[in-house]
Amino acid sequence: MRADVAAPSILGVRHHGPGSAKAVRAELERLKPDVVLIEGPPEADPLIALAGDPGMEPPVALLAHAQGRAAFWPFAVFSPEWQAITYAREAGVEVRFCDLPAAHSLALPEEEEAVRLDPIGELARAAGYDDPERWWDDVVEHRGESGTLHAVAEAMAAIREGHEPSGTEALREAAMRRALRKALKEGFGSVAVVCGAWHVPALTDLPSAAEDERLLRGIPKVKVDMTWVPWTHGRLAARSGYGAGVASPGWYDHLFSAPDRPVERWLAGAAAVLREEGLPVSSAHVIESVRLAQGLAGLRGRPLAGLSEVTEAARAVLCEGDDLPVELIQRRMVVGERLGGVPGSTPMVPLQRHLREEQRRWRLKPEALPREHDLDLRKPLDLGRSRLLHRLNMIGVRWGTTRETRGKGTFKESWTLEWHPEFDIALIEAAPLGITVDGAAAARARELAAEESTSLADLTSLVERCLFADLAGALPDILQAIKDKAALDGQVSHLMAALPALVRAQRYGDVRGSGGLAAITDSLLARICAGLAPALTGLDDDSARQMVALIDGVHSAVGLLESDLWQATLANLARRTGLPGIIEGRIVRILFDADASVDDVSVRMARAMSSGNPPERAAAWMEGFLSGGGLLLVHDPRLLAIVDGWLTGLPAEAFVDVLPLLRRTFGAFAAPERRMIGDRVRSGAPVPAHEVSGIDDEQAAGAVRTVLEILGRA
Repeated sequence: MRADVAAPSILGVRHHGPGSAKAVRAELERLKPDVVLIEGPPEADPLIALAGDPGMEPPVALLAHAQGRAAFWPFAVFSPEWQAITYAREAGVEVRFCDLPAAHSLALPEEEEAVRLDPIGELARAAGYDDPERWWDDVVEHRGESGTLHAVAEAMAAIREGHEPSGTEALREAAMRRALRKALKEGFGSVAVVCGAWHVPALTDLPSAAEDERLLRGIPKVKVDMTWVPWTHGRLAARSGYGAGVASPGWYDHLFSAPDRPVERWLAGAAAVLREEGLPVSSAHVIESVRLAQGLAGLRGRPLAGLSEVTEAARAVLCEGDDLPVELIQRRMVVGERLGGVPGSTPMVPLQRHLREEQRRWRLKPEALPREHDLDLRKPLDLGRSRLLHRLNMIGVRWGTTRETRGKGTFKESWTLEWHPEFDIALIEAAPLGITVDGAAAARARELAAEESTSLADLTSLVERCLFADLAGALPDILQAIKDKAALDGQVSHLMAALPALVRAQRYGDVRGSGGLAAITDSLLARICAGLAPALTGLDDDSARQMVALIDGVHSAVGLLESDLWQATLANLARRTGLPGIIEGRIVRILFDADASVDDVSVRMARAMSSGNPPERAAAWMEGFLSGGGLLLVHDPRLLAIVDGWLTGLPAEAFVDVLPLLRRTFGAFAAPERRMIGDRVRSGAPVPAHEVSGIDDEQAAGAVRTVLEILGRA
């Protein structure tokens, strides 16, 4: 080192620590270095200039991606590294990253963290603290003095004494030293390095350069791409890349940003949050909560009331001991979900850039907190939003998730939108599929249709998804795949599982401007009806229940079509013998709901409940028949009489055997239905079917006329 070159200043920090950020900023302003080196991937050096763009709004992260692997280096406004970048740009000082290149770190196999001890925990125990986080906050974060950096460096040197780095840790520190030597060799008179406190001793006394070069020689390498992506405060609470997460990013952001009186400002903000939710919180509440927080800090010997003190004060005073408002403060303020932003000049794959244009076009702003959107597909704006969200789901960017729609109508959709930083990775991975969202989604749909593992039901569901996303260009390939797979698939159960989605697509396609699936739908339905009878023979109990679910699915779907074939098929099956009890009961119920004769159903039920049938089969028949709901027994005394007579006539042993089936059947009824059935039984024995009196037509005539007038048929 030349005589006119000062020894480098190694500033050890905790990533995302507000006190460390203030201390680093103060120390850099005092040192006035010629170059600043920051722990991070050197491939990101060309991106540093974007940090000064007005469109760059932390929290943001550097993203490195290569061959299906990715790593993030997140920054918040209270991150020491971000403050170092900000200082260097404002001072006109060169700034570089000095960690192991991402080209190497993404090529190395994943391994456990080499550090086997918690340095902060060791220092906290030495200071008599049982909580490492509280010790660090008291010593560093709540002070923000530059002198703490030197004290932390000395403490880390003591902790690392005798420690021999290995694995990725050794490679990273060798790369940092190589970057430091390069800066010194280039003649910078004053060099400042901002890195994790753990690495300070490894950079203070530089070993032989040859030793580091030997360690770094020949390590794997891949081609990587780097960019900036938006990040969230919530994601700062978890490990990502090398960055250590923090539990309370919103609190740390407040500590860094508050010009003075941080406790008072925090509790006043908490009061405002509670008032927004309609909770009565007065100025007196705020004053008393501040006094309590400061009193707790004094009792505990803390230089400033920390998060635990302000939280306890808020719980006791602002929330009056109620934990629910405390959870609201936790979500809104302590974590403080905030989504950063990157400028339009940031390097992006075309698919990312097109999505940004679509977001502006359809006025959908990415946000970290969940936001609900109710769409009316008759409106062009909402229809465009729906298609965009469905297209993104197709390529794995699940920005929106559907939820139950308020009200009825096929023209309505309800979504919950919540943006996650990982979506940028999904967009990058989907970039080879196309340069636009619709193009990539159509290409992905074709890929799914061509995969051998895609089932017939998956293919018909894919048709529905393509219609929702308005991907008409992908439909011919998918429809051809359905024809090919259906022609080779002889299992009726597979055809039954595939039919409902195809029927919905045919029925509701016109709402979205698509259609033309009738031929395939009719073909599948005909094959189902032809092969259903043989498919119902020889089924065990589990298979019979699965078949009931498939029958229900087909029946619901066929209700959207103008076809009598399915109803005729079920009527023929009901006349057969040897069907599993649960299937026969379900078919009879479907026919009954379709206006079959009550007398006919009573006869069928009486036959199924007769003593000639095993109790287990009778119970299964009843389970199938009553799976549509229990109101039938409330309103039809003859059917209730048959069930009651069968049940009360069972021998004790048989009753014990069928009890699990009965519990499952009646347990599926809604509570009001069970209560009404119980009331009917308690009020007296149900009237036997043959004793039910007929209807007096003369007395009913007035009611009939009224109903006909209401229906407009008088």
